[in-house]
Amino acid sequence: MLTSAAKGVAWAGCLLLAAVAQSAHAAFPDKPVRVVIGFPAGGPLDQHARLLTERLQAVLGQPIIIDYKSGAGGTVGAQEVIKAPADGYTLMLANTGVMVINPALYTRLPYSTLRDFTPIARTAMQPLALLVNPKVPVNSLKEFIDYSRARPGQVNYGSAGNGGISHLVPEMFKNATGLFMVHIPYRGSAPAFTDLMAGQVQFMGESIPQAAAYHKQGKVRALAVTSKERNPALPDVPTVIESGIMGFEVVGFYGFLAPAGLPKDVTAKLSEAFRQVMASPDIRSRMVAQGADPAFMGSEEFAQFLATETPRWAQAVKASGAKLD
Repeated sequence: MLTSAAKGVAWAGCLLLAAVAQSAHAAFPDKPVRVVIGFPAGGPLDQHARLLTERLQAVLGQPIIIDYKSGAGGTVGAQEVIKAPADGYTLMLANTGVMVINPALYTRLPYSTLRDFTPIARTAMQPLALLVNPKVPVNSLKEFIDYSRARPGQVNYGSAGNGGISHLVPEMFKNATGLFMVHIPYRGSAPAFTDLMAGQVQFMGESIPQAAAYHKQGKVRALAVTSKERNPALPDVPTVIESGIMGFEVVGFYGFLAPAGLPKDVTAKLSEAFRQVMASPDIRSRMVAQGADPAFMGSEEFAQFLATETPRWAQAVKASGAKLD
């Protein structure tokens, strides 16, 4: 048995270790922070990261290093992050696909969003526009629904590939309306959009920036946006809800996460840093110009959001029949 003196020494040692740990967290961050992106440089996530980086560096007082680990729909980057120490110096910027679609899409996914990550902050929402080729004789979503319902199986819709958001949002639309449209998957958004403009497919869900640009040029016709409110880039285009499909709000999102087990004080510091960045009017206006709606959520709220979105998108994947190994 330990003597009283030995017990005192042991207790003092525990207090010292606790103090050291607390001091280490209090000093966070004292070196560069790495942000892993599971996609190549130059894409939408990269643009979003670079938009936030300069202001985030100023708030944290440390450099931000962007590290691209692309592959398997963002899965490679996610694996990189869950293997990193839970100390706040490795974060992941991910999108809807990585966080809530992949867990339902891949049969052997090496991570679980709700188990293997600490949510830090949601930063943006990305609605889609529902588009038709201009030669389709409709001017509203209601007219398109009537047109498609009268031609079951004769209307095709394009997407950037099986299981992606541009596949699943039209599937959700089909389920909400009872339409029978044929899915034509492409290897990426660009060829799908090219065929939409050429009339090879008649319908598509596409991100707002590209949709708005070509809608204004008359190369496609935007019938509705999938957000709850109208989008500033397409102010005259109604929402799906306004068009008569009640409760239909489907948007992609961006968010930052860390490995599971991140200390609460470090989580709070990072979440607060993103809150400060997102409070900047300049950042918010530039984000809108990129086609994303500023939509900050702190750590706890973001965690609750992910817990709600995960089963919702899992249901969409199941209904679509999409699966990847």
